[in-house]
Amino acid sequence: MEDLIIVIVLAAMILIGIVSGRKHFKGQGGCCGGGSTYVSKKKLNHVTGKKTAVIEGMTCENCKARVERAINDIDGAAGRVNLRKKEAVISMEREISDEEIRSVIERAGYEVVEIR
Repeated sequence: MEDLIIVIVLAAMILIGIVSGRKHFKGQGGCCGGGSTYVSKKKLNHVTGKKTAVIEGMTCENCKARVERAINDIDGAAGRVNLRKKEAVISMEREISDEEIRSVIERAGYEVVEIR
């Protein structure tokens, strides 16, 4: 009887692991500690330019939200992240250096491969 209980508990744990692993690899899991994935859309008065940053290390909606919040914290910038393309499009009201964009994204914990 005890063996049956142990087998049932192990089967349940394996099932939970498979389901959460599948969500993680689809970019839907909470790989980086969870938290809110809601990011308020930042509106700019007058967009004067756009840049695209290619970013490595984003795996889920939490990562996407973290990068968008980091970019939106830059005065005069608003960001939209595409998780599948691994890139962020940054709209700007003023000229913002590549170094400033790279710095805020890397402080959020991700690697900037390229800014174009």
